[in-house]
Amino acid sequence: MRFPGQTNRRTRWLRVVGASLLVLAALYLALLIPEPPPPAARPASGQAFVWNQVAFWRELERQFLEARTLNRDALAASVDGSVQKVWQLIDCLGATNLAPTSPVFDALETNFFHLAPRVAACPDRLPDFLKAYARMRSVVKRQSEHWPTAERETHERLYRLLYGGRAAVEEAILQGPRNQVPALIAGDDEPSATPSITVEGVKVHSGDILVSRGGAATSALIARGNDFPGNFSHVALVHVDEKSQAASVIEAHIESGVTVRPGLAYLRDPKLRIMVLRLRADLPPVAANPQLPHRAASQALAAATARHIPYDFAMDSGDHARQFCSEVALAAYEPLGVKLWMKMSRLSTPGVTRWLSDLGMRHFETQEPADLEYDPQLRVVAEWHSPETLFMDHVDNAVIDVMLEGAERGRPLDYNIWKLPLVRAAKAWSVVRNWFGGVGPVPEGMTATTALRVQRLKERHAAIRAHVLRQADVFKTQHGYVPLYPELVRIAREEQKKWML
Repeated sequence: MRFPGQTNRRTRWLRVVGASLLVLAALYLALLIPEPPPPAARPASGQAFVWNQVAFWRELERQFLEARTLNRDALAASVDGSVQKVWQLIDCLGATNLAPTSPVFDALETNFFHLAPRVAACPDRLPDFLKAYARMRSVVKRQSEHWPTAERETHERLYRLLYGGRAAVEEAILQGPRNQVPALIAGDDEPSATPSITVEGVKVHSGDILVSRGGAATSALIARGNDFPGNFSHVALVHVDEKSQAASVIEAHIESGVTVRPGLAYLRDPKLRIMVLRLRADLPPVAANPQLPHRAASQALAAATARHIPYDFAMDSGDHARQFCSEVALAAYEPLGVKLWMKMSRLSTPGVTRWLSDLGMRHFETQEPADLEYDPQLRVVAEWHSPETLFMDHVDNAVIDVMLEGAERGRPLDYNIWKLPLVRAAKAWSVVRNWFGGVGPVPEGMTATTALRVQRLKERHAAIRAHVLRQADVFKTQHGYVPLYPELVRIAREEQKKWML
């Protein structure tokens, strides 16, 4: 038996629940309304670099397989002859100044690449190969001080020898015993008068620039989404206190904007590689004021601690109110008369610019981390890596390169629209946390739609990478060596086809 009051209470409760569900459904539907599309991307004027040497890469792999069949004496003699030829060309370059179009550089590039498969088959000669690469990089960088920085021939020559040389070295490294590979490739110990600390055997000075590569899919996109695809995705600036010798690193993160962290905290972050760059001591502004790099780092430190500097997703290097990672170093040195990135980075292909536009980028002639290595104002002091992180770097590059091929064919960087209301709620919570100096699940300055696109990028990249890693293990078991980069790309393309269906 039910009393009239109980029936009324149940009816009222059902009405409240029903009304609440209707309100939630209406709110969910309202939050499903998509954002206006981003402005049409305007690629920079330019042309992406393409090696166009597929037959050459195949020939190098054939030479590697042939070298593995040689007896020890024959292989040693082959390596000795190649090493001698490379050093002759390097010594020739060190004795004169040549234009970037000089055929001597072509000869050096060809001979250096031909040396790589022999060293890969004879890993005990890897130290000689690393020394040759470090010397070649130093000589080429010094040659570039006399080259017209605005000319494409200059950029192409630096890219072919520095990036290409590194690629050749790393293919050889990956074929050798993991426990015999040095973690450090030493560069030029450029003199500096600024405070310093020693890190892993390298003296790092205040004002030095750290260029690194993270392990995220977005890091791979930043490194490869360039007219000159590179190895680096992040830039940071070192400050060393002149009294305490305490080291700090000033850097811009997507999640939190410009931050200052102790040097050890920077090193503990997962990184696939780190390179140390330093201003030349003979640059007129530095020669006039040897403490200029320390002053730049000190001003950057003061600015980062005095106010919150949000991350600049648009990558507008002309306005330092917001800053992306490269802009931290750029903004520090600019007021002191040093303009880093003597040649601007260009992103000119429609697929890359469309994807990056969907992620918030608006300026496609900017400063990319990977291109800073080619600035003739800077010396390469040191570069750290490990065989394990190098292989992951190569896999990540292969995957993102293949994904960007899809972008150039019109593949959109889409997202799961049904998650949009939930991510918008997370964005609202993030805004509240930002007001109180905190960090929320959706970065400041990033929209909910962009966050979902980043998530889709990571998911797609992770799925293809997992497949490439599995198939790379199968390849190594079957063939007895680590798959070279073209093979990683081929495996990634096969898996990408499933995502394109």
